[in-house]
Amino acid sequence: MQISSTALLERSAGLCDCLDALTAEKRRTTPFSTYRLQFNGNFRFADARRLLPYLEKLGISHCYSSPILKARAGSPHGYDIIDHNQLNPEIGTLEEFQQLAHELHARGMGLVLDTVPNHMGVGTGDNPWWQDVLQNGRTSAYADFFDIDWEPIKPELHSKVLIPILGNTYGEELEAGHFKVLLDDDSRLMVRYFETRLPIDPQTVPLIFGPTKEFRRRNGTNASSVLVEFDALLTAMGRLPVNSVTDPADIRRRQTELPRLLDEFARLVRESSEVRVHIEEALRELNGAPGDCPSFDALHELLERQAYRFAFWRVSGEEINYRRFFDINDLVGLRMENPRVFAATHKLMRTLLAEGLISGLRVDHPDGLLDPLQYFMRMQRLYAASRCLGAEASLAPAADGIELDVHAAFAQQESRDLQAPLYLLVEKILEPGEHQPKHWPTDGTVGYDFMNLLNGIFIDRRNERLFTTLYQRVVELGVKVEKLIYESKKLVMRRALASEVNVLTQILDEISNRDRRARDYTRGVLREAIRETIACFPVYRTYIDEQGHVSETDRSYIEQAIDCAKRQNGTPAPEVFDFLRSILLLQGSETDTTIYGYRRQLYFTLKFQQLTGPVMAKGLEDTACYVYNRFISVNEVGGTPAAFGVSISEFHRGNKERGESNPDSMLCSSTHDAKRSEDVRARLNVLSEMPRMWASHVMKWRRVNHKHKITLADGRTVPDNNEEYLLYQTLVGAWPLRIEGDLQWKEFVRRIQQYMEKAMHEAKVNLSWINPNPEYVAGMNAFIEKILAPVDGRKANLFWDSLQKLLPQVMYFGCINSLAQTVLKLTCPGVPDFYQGEELWSFSLVDPDNRRPVDFELRERAADELRTRAVSEGPAQVCHDLLRNFGDGRIKLWVTMRGLNFRRERSRLFRVGRYIPLEAEHGKAEHLVAFAREHAGDAVIVAVPRLSLTLMKGREEAPLGSVWNDTALSLPPEAIGRRLRNVLTGEIIQPGHTLLCREIFAGFPVALLALD
Repeated sequence: MQISSTALLERSAGLCDCLDALTAEKRRTTPFSTYRLQFNGNFRFADARRLLPYLEKLGISHCYSSPILKARAGSPHGYDIIDHNQLNPEIGTLEEFQQLAHELHARGMGLVLDTVPNHMGVGTGDNPWWQDVLQNGRTSAYADFFDIDWEPIKPELHSKVLIPILGNTYGEELEAGHFKVLLDDDSRLMVRYFETRLPIDPQTVPLIFGPTKEFRRRNGTNASSVLVEFDALLTAMGRLPVNSVTDPADIRRRQTELPRLLDEFARLVRESSEVRVHIEEALRELNGAPGDCPSFDALHELLERQAYRFAFWRVSGEEINYRRFFDINDLVGLRMENPRVFAATHKLMRTLLAEGLISGLRVDHPDGLLDPLQYFMRMQRLYAASRCLGAEASLAPAADGIELDVHAAFAQQESRDLQAPLYLLVEKILEPGEHQPKHWPTDGTVGYDFMNLLNGIFIDRRNERLFTTLYQRVVELGVKVEKLIYESKKLVMRRALASEVNVLTQILDEISNRDRRARDYTRGVLREAIRETIACFPVYRTYIDEQGHVSETDRSYIEQAIDCAKRQNGTPAPEVFDFLRSILLLQGSETDTTIYGYRRQLYFTLKFQQLTGPVMAKGLEDTACYVYNRFISVNEVGGTPAAFGVSISEFHRGNKERGESNPDSMLCSSTHDAKRSEDVRARLNVLSEMPRMWASHVMKWRRVNHKHKITLADGRTVPDNNEEYLLYQTLVGAWPLRIEGDLQWKEFVRRIQQYMEKAMHEAKVNLSWINPNPEYVAGMNAFIEKILAPVDGRKANLFWDSLQKLLPQVMYFGCINSLAQTVLKLTCPGVPDFYQGEELWSFSLVDPDNRRPVDFELRERAADELRTRAVSEGPAQVCHDLLRNFGDGRIKLWVTMRGLNFRRERSRLFRVGRYIPLEAEHGKAEHLVAFAREHAGDAVIVAVPRLSLTLMKGREEAPLGSVWNDTALSLPPEAIGRRLRNVLTGEIIQPGHTLLCREIFAGFPVALLALD
């Protein structure tokens, strides 16, 4: 819907009316369910369009798309964007995207798009902005688009960008002839290093041909007119300002003259064979000859004059001088706080929003932004401008490309408690007890907090001590997980993110030198204080903004970190932490509140905040979660290895808070970033109910498999005890319900090998991505292959036989857990999200395993069959059949489909309905999770079992009938005396003031009871 008129362009009041209209529209179009689709070259817009009839029948309201902007060639995920103003040609054209969006709208559906504002991909040489920076350095029009430190500590890197891509040291790579200067297809000079291509600064091109007098000496009076013209062009290039100048006049002159000179160079190359031969002759001499070291002197001089500096890849952690996405060198941080960057990267986005093709946005990694709140506000204003004023900026746009009228209208609306008109979700990881800032103009998170809350109620907390004891026996040492997380964060700062710490240290050193009480702190002391404080930080980051506003929450987290760092650290200057606290809290000096230089102090605080998140992510998620393997179901994004279950009361409290503060927040149970799928975790949680049986099996497996371990030349045994224990849990969690044929079996073995290879690298214990060890990986692969061979030599494989005896029970109750968590996700406050393909059983592991192609045809056929049978045979008979054949996964599809369609029918009930926890009485109360949703006299009662293996005493049958004894559920007033219909089975129940659980679960293991 285009809400636009001449009046809106002319009057601020009209814009305010438009904002009100957009807010009203948002209430009608906010998703009530989403389905995540992973676009890449193997799944395109056209494929998604063909899928829409299935998703509509499934009950989905919105597709939830991975990034669709132009990414590097062959990108499997789309997060390495190289051009924000083009769609990714590998997944379809603009016309195909419009067709997808229009068909979604025709079906009453919408699209939520994943956006990536924090970084861009640069590794393949096809990012035009980055290539311009490499060619022109500080004179580039995009020099301030990327978060580059142009004046780092190392003098040799001043006004240069470190390019740490070399497989060996620079000198060895140079003299091996691995660098070549050549002409590209556009007749431009460039440097090739294997597959990498980098531009040559035009001002340095004359170096390739030597001084003008040398050119004239060699050609004399016989030089043709075209060579004379070429000589004059080289002279003009050499007179360009150098790439390190900062004077605005010099920069303008270079930017003005450069395009003409480059075009002239390309023209001469294309039109004159004489010029081309002359260039090729010069390049042959320049590129040197391996074995002749002096022959590379000229090439070295040329490379040294570029705006970049080649380096061995191992130095990146310590010396790289641009902010990255975590520690990935070819994902460079953007300065999105720069309004020019926002304007340049959101032109296409404005068009898509203006045309109504997008219903909402997910912001990837907002903690990487310098000021997340600023970005969220700009996105809301961009959306308003696009819908009220159109795709092109009109009237008087501000630096960020958004009309000044829109900024003014928002300022007017703030006094009226304006609701954000765009549905906006943020990929924010919340630590226990942490809440998303209330003043953010967003609708909630993408649901990691819910995922861990949901998973936790299916873990038997009573057995935590037994699992801790078993783990200590297996790894043969006592491990304190809090200490491990602390040390893992410090490890990350010493290795992968050392350069980022160095940047902060340099800024803090400048500040301290201006304070007479702090100037004696050495850089080493300041660096250690920064490391210790970040290692102790209790959350991913604080949100002090560019106006210097420090909330009480931010103050509390900084105080906690400083106090913890003081306790942990034995520095000879403990007062340095007090100094750091004063800087982070923008308090100034006791002697002079301005002595630090407020803007520099604020800049340090903002940059500090940008680093704490990556350190937490790399230290906790990508290190500790692969090291502390006591119970890997909790080692998840947004979770912590220290956790072991969640109480029912905690679960209810979290749901009530979400319903009151962010009722449209996303509810996920699997994501593209998850370390294990929801079904793997649901199965692993069964182990928490059988600690002694699990311990017995593990100890037996260690004995029978010991002979398959491999001893390396350095004396290490592969796998070590911790890796072996991780492997056993992984096998139990990921084991397929059915394996048909040798090919599928080999595929499973390879998947496990690939997972363990990634896990070992992330753990950084026996090897890492920085220090690979192919022999260790080969040893692990051999161990996996041997223990998973059904026959060990001529004898039965004792491990295989023992595993097959344990698996059926774990598999069965894992499926019960999965059905229960599916029902809860469908009915808790929030917007339930379904990861592609996981409406059937899916036992996938961390990416790339969870990004394998999905057999949608299988799912469509199964859904059509279930709908047909429900009409002809009735839901109760369908459920009876599904229980007998739970292994094919259709039972999960049935629960998902019935629940989603019911949610769509009662969308108001689930969107704004009260969340009412229900208590069970007598008998098996601890095995029941139940609540009601109520609105305007309508209500639904949700009831699912938990810890079902214990409830059923291990009997592999659905928790039906008398197993519940006299356990009864108290009903809300709206349901007392009213007939209830089980949405899943069609059964009718007539309760009194309470409802017996043996009636609730008489025909199915989970229940969704609606007022009939």
